[in-house]
Amino acid sequence: MLWHKSWLDTRWRFLVGFALLICSAFVIVLTYTRSAELLPLAQGIELGGELGRRVKEAIELQRDYRGYIWYQWFRQTPLELATLFAMLLGSGSLVSQGSGSPLFTLSLPISRNRLLGGRAVTGLLELLVLTVVPSLAISLFSPAIGQHFGIGSALVHALCLFIVAAVFFSLALLLSTEFTDLWRPLLIAGAVAVLVGLGETLSSRFASYGLFTVMSGERYFRTGAVPWMGLLASIGLSAALLYGAALNFARRDF
Repeated sequence: MLWHKSWLDTRWRFLVGFALLICSAFVIVLTYTRSAELLPLAQGIELGGELGRRVKEAIELQRDYRGYIWYQWFRQTPLELATLFAMLLGSGSLVSQGSGSPLFTLSLPISRNRLLGGRAVTGLLELLVLTVVPSLAISLFSPAIGQHFGIGSALVHALCLFIVAAVFFSLALLLSTEFTDLWRPLLIAGAVAVLVGLGETLSSRFASYGLFTVMSGERYFRTGAVPWMGLLASIGLSAALLYGAALNFARRDF
């Protein structure tokens, strides 16, 4: 019952996110050939300063198919969409959604921890599908244009995506135990994500260990080493946020 209620509460957010990510994966793979043709033209662009450095770096990274997929997909599209839909899946009151009332939900013969746990597990499973399946689709779509992207690499990057996106899901879920609407948890969690992203952009030292750097799997792309420390730190942060959500939900007087 808990699983079914949680699914009904979040199914449209999940389905919309899944469709967007699958379509984005398909488009990015299909546009590789055209991008490869335009890349030599981009090399002739002369820009100075930090912008010029970033443009040159982007061009260098996309010289081959593996670099193109990492830069266009794992560093950008799902990083942004997975973060957004992680927050969407975590946002919304646990007791005021659907056709039932808060009093009816809380009168059920289940503990608040089980109620929260059902919502958390359902949301995390949905998030896992959102991060893994579209990433594997990259590997499945690649032969259509005569290219190859390893399933193992796709799974490692998907793991990084899921674990870090789970931090933002957990933050939104924590905020949802305090607010009864969808939008305030989403907006607050979104503001935190924007601030983290700005911090990583403005500080190269912070970026090396930042959430979005771990999320993109940059270390694995450049060196082949899985960023275990960053992943473990993200798991610990998610666990702390979920624990805080459980404590806050247990003490609330609805």
